Amino acid sequence: MAYIIEAEKCTACAACVDTCPSGAISAAEGGSHYIIDPEKCVDCAACESGCPSTAISAGA
Repeated sequence: MAYIIEAEKCTACAACVDTCPSGAISAAEGGSHYIIDPEKCVDCAACESGCPSTAISAGA
């Protein structure tokens, strides 16, 4: 179960990128928000706790 970033809540601050140990987070096309690659996500939740806008949550 990978984590997801809600595009409408994401402020593109990149705090999640700095906390992700597996390099699973990158800017979406256009750079307006970030996305998590579910293939690289290790479900550690570091990004969720590091997000100041609470845009990250556990996916389904």
